[in-house]
Amino acid sequence: MIEIIDLHKSFGLKTVLNGVNLTIPSGESKCIIGKSGCGKSVLIKHIVGLLAPDKGKVLVDGMEIESLSKEDLFKLRQNIGFVFQGSALFDSYNVFENIVVGLYEHGLRNFKDLEEEAVRVLSSVGLLPDKSENETNNFNKEWQILRNKKPSDLSGGMRKRVGVARALVGNPSYIIYDEPTTGLDPVTSEQIDKLIADLTKKMNVTSIIITHDMFSVLRIAHTVTMLDDGRVHFDGTPDEFYKSDDPINQEFLERYMKK
Repeated sequence: MIEIIDLHKSFGLKTVLNGVNLTIPSGESKCIIGKSGCGKSVLIKHIVGLLAPDKGKVLVDGMEIESLSKEDLFKLRQNIGFVFQGSALFDSYNVFENIVVGLYEHGLRNFKDLEEEAVRVLSSVGLLPDKSENETNNFNKEWQILRNKKPSDLSGGMRKRVGVARALVGNPSYIIYDEPTTGLDPVTSEQIDKLIADLTKKMNVTSIIITHDMFSVLRIAHTVTMLDDGRVHFDGTPDEFYKSDDPINQEFLERYMKK
């Protein structure tokens, strides 16, 4: 569970978060929406300990982020996967290297273990077939082709899937997605949404999705939280948000609904 209690954050004279209170239960898919500059990214940075609050608390699994030692914060971050907007793959690395770079940097040097983890997460996101004795030759062929591809060789949807696979390394309990469908065509966006929903259910992870795509909210979210003026303006189900007659909610829908 993630608990955000009376969270305040300002940068100079600009107040970004002004008393945010929010609970994200384990296993939930939570979409966070709001106008550009409303504090969505700032909120996420507090959850992973990249920013310290001016006032208030952020607790992950009952641990207050601000009070953790550097070592304990590092351990906590290992339990949180992050899918960056645009995937943020390293252009000079192939798919295999992009997947395992974090494990390698943190001391895992056994090639077999690195390869097994890469195969596991790439299979989880549908980029490799399920491995079986009857398909060994075909699987090995597909694996060798995929592992050596560079990001420039991948479609936008495949790059996004590789980014999600990298976030799954180590079986994290939480995955944070930053605008996961930005720049994708409607068909690919729907495929990525289905992937996120399936992973949340099958792997029992807690998914936190920053998005402006209201169709994604309908497809992914158990609950949706809207930030406005530094506070939680709405927190409820997608259906409740769509049916709300609140003028701020309606203005957001009119601005960000894809036609």
